[in-house]
Amino acid sequence: MPDDAIPGRIPEVQQFRTTHWSVVLRASRSENADEAHRALEELCRAYWYPIYAFIRRRGTGLHDAQDLTQAFFEKLLEKQTLAVADRQRGRFRTFLLSALNNFLINEARDAKRLKRGGGAEVISLDLETAEQQLALEPVSGESPERVYERNWVEVMMRRVLDRLQADSVTEGQAERFSQLRVYLVGEQGAPSFTEMANRLGLTEAAVKGLVRRLRARYRLLFREEIAQTLGDDQDIDAEIKYLMTLY
Repeated sequence: MPDDAIPGRIPEVQQFRTTHWSVVLRASRSENADEAHRALEELCRAYWYPIYAFIRRRGTGLHDAQDLTQAFFEKLLEKQTLAVADRQRGRFRTFLLSALNNFLINEARDAKRLKRGGGAEVISLDLETAEQQLALEPVSGESPERVYERNWVEVMMRRVLDRLQADSVTEGQAERFSQLRVYLVGEQGAPSFTEMANRLGLTEAAVKGLVRRLRARYRLLFREEIAQTLGDDQDIDAEIKYLMTLY
């Protein structure tokens, strides 16, 4: 990813004080448990892939991994578990991995055997896409925990790109975005601005301006995406700095 495309500090951006995770953190101290449950469910639906991939990287077979993922989220989304998500649990990604490890320990200890299809599907798993992504991940000696965190960053980036794409469709600029997104994701062999200008029938200066604004929008949305997984008083910039060391 180009240096100026890396999400960084934008002073004028609000600090997103009301976030999905902060709503969950307040659940044990408020009467609005339903809102907290919805916020937690939305976070789980957005970030199920790192959990599924973590279970698979531990050597679990495909069908068992699917069942374990569903069972984990079913347990997590029980309303009575919201009180467990207290402020000391910190970031959502940290809380989620800690809860998953506890869940897997209990599953192994109790020697439970999940029946495939035996429970309700609480999170929609796109297994075909997930397995394709797993196959593309480099084989390394990294721990499942490290891979989990890297997958977390990649999910965030994909969600931001999806939002930008949706905006471009609304604005009638879907084709232009499909051409310019190469400057956001750091693909090898990205065309020069001169070449892109010729493709789009624009001046080089115009292309540079479009890319500059697109990168600024990307940074803003990335900050917002990260904020949704933090509590009110947690530092977005510190989280960005850490996450960028993983990518």
